[in-house]
Amino acid sequence: ALGTPAQKQKWLKPIVEGKVRSAFAMTEPHPGGGSDPSMIMTRAKRRGDKYVVTGRKWFITGAEEASHFILIARTSDDPRHGLSALMFHKDQPGWRIMRRIEIMGPEEHGGHCELEFDGLEIPVEDMLVGEGRGMKVTQVRLGPARLTHCMRWLGLSRRCVEIARAYAAERHGFGQRLADRESVQLKLGDLAMRIEIGRILVMKAAWELDRGGFARKEVSMAKVQVANVLHDAADVAIQINGARGYSKDTVLEWIYRYARQARLVDGADEVHKMVLNRFLNEEERGFWRWTVEGEA
Repeated sequence: ALGTPAQKQKWLKPIVEGKVRSAFAMTEPHPGGGSDPSMIMTRAKRRGDKYVVTGRKWFITGAEEASHFILIARTSDDPRHGLSALMFHKDQPGWRIMRRIEIMGPEEHGGHCELEFDGLEIPVEDMLVGEGRGMKVTQVRLGPARLTHCMRWLGLSRRCVEIARAYAAERHGFGQRLADRESVQLKLGDLAMRIEIGRILVMKAAWELDRGGFARKEVSMAKVQVANVLHDAADVAIQINGARGYSKDTVLEWIYRYARQARLVDGADEVHKMVLNRFLNEEERGFWRWTVEGEA
């Protein structure tokens, strides 16, 4: 667990009780850090008993409605331990929401916002874990967050299949139901298989997290698999429904617009595949090994 007892009382308890929302401020506009955190440029300079923050962040989900923020900022130029995690409240001066970024898909609570920091002062006691330990915070936070995305996406994928199956069962054309056409059966069968593979990968990653690991490899596998099956499930369901699927008569058009961001948020597909390749090179045959209960 991260944070001191005092920090948990001040920052975490109101979130757990549902009194406030929180946001995680990490991603930056070019030339700052996006998928590559080593490029983060937002600075937090120590001045006495405070850190003074300058810089910009963007695509910060929920920023408009959040009260508590975790900010990832550069506290030194150390290549491995240069980033730190600091907590601040929305009412602290020295920062502002520049804009709510309009997006292709449906909006989330508080939108996706661009932030500017111009002298935000954060007390030393509001640093999480310790100076230079920001990447640990991101690892602890992003693994479970990616899995919660996957859980939602699996539900949406199944909904797409349900809508497609229901329509295919009742829609007739050229003398037979769509559901009786082999081409439709192959599409739906493939989606069912890929959704179940995604469920298994998510559960394996969750199991590894429960064992105390970071599950980087397992989370990356789940994230790529589920993000892509969501995109394809929405596409196939719309195709089976025809013009009806493209309209707002069903939720499919909403899911389709929402699904496109799945392959980008919390790490693009390409980044996760690079992570998997790195593990493959480092672990070689060990990459395929499953640790059984009771083993270290």
